[in-house]
Amino acid sequence: MKIITTFTLLSLSMNLFAGPFRDKIRERWLNREMQGEAPKLTENLRAIKVGDKDRYYIINVPKSYDKTKATPLLLALHGGGGNMEIQAADRFYKVLSKSEKEGFIALFPNGYSKFPSGKFATWNAGNCCGDASDLNSDDVGFIKALIQEVSAKYNIDSKRIYSIGMSNGAMMSYRLACELSDVITGIGAVAGTDNTTTCTPKNPVSVIHIHAKDDTHVLFNGGAGEDAFQDKTKVTNFISVPSTIEKWVKFNECNPKPKRVLASSGAYCDQYLECKNNVSVKLCVTEKGGHSWPGGMKPRGVGPRPTDAISATDTIWSFFTEQGH
Repeated sequence: MKIITTFTLLSLSMNLFAGPFRDKIRERWLNREMQGEAPKLTENLRAIKVGDKDRYYIINVPKSYDKTKATPLLLALHGGGGNMEIQAADRFYKVLSKSEKEGFIALFPNGYSKFPSGKFATWNAGNCCGDASDLNSDDVGFIKALIQEVSAKYNIDSKRIYSIGMSNGAMMSYRLACELSDVITGIGAVAGTDNTTTCTPKNPVSVIHIHAKDDTHVLFNGGAGEDAFQDKTKVTNFISVPSTIEKWVKFNECNPKPKRVLASSGAYCDQYLECKNNVSVKLCVTEKGGHSWPGGMKPRGVGPRPTDAISATDTIWSFFTEQGH
């Protein structure tokens, strides 16, 4: 799912002016971005070659890391139009501090971007999103290669490899569950449904999905909201949350009758148990919060503020640890 970007805001403001003037501003902006520099590599910002393209990621190895102990690995995928640096910013998603507190290695991969800087990136999650989907970017190959590279350098617990994501990143996590179920143990999806074109997982995968009823981008009951896409020719008819959950309950052969728990006054969770291989499917629904990460902050001040009814980061990690994986 594409979130509002600087370019989007600029484009909206240009609607006040004549077409030719708007087009010139857009052309200048694109030229400047195309001439930008690639990310500068550091100890924590690294690159990996996938095919003929350099792909980038940020890694956080917690201070408590012990090379003699198998360590969980968590990939955190940014939303459409975002990038790895936004997802790694703790004030927005609080994954970095969770990595330090719980002792897992956190990876923040960058999606496909036509800009050298890697900004305004998207993930090829099947039917969405942006250039990544249009150009059939091999994002599954990227994530697989990334996990292999990190596993070769660190003592990774192969039974505790997770992918979480926001919006388009959530959609990509679903694709990873479909195609890398022999690698990925569990996924956490926030504000993004399963929009894969094909899905034949080899193994059961634990799934937790968090979604606001008032999400105006990826609508809870299916479809895209009016503010979801600037380019109306690229609108995706998103699969609904109920259909996504039903799909994974069937894949995992769970009891179709969930156990409901009131998470707070503004949220509830339905958990599907008795699944194959002791996995689980859990849906947490918030009444408010729109298209955002509960318990976090929005990278851009557009739309409703995230709800504090639950913390997505804490809820997802608790779910993973409760599975006993």
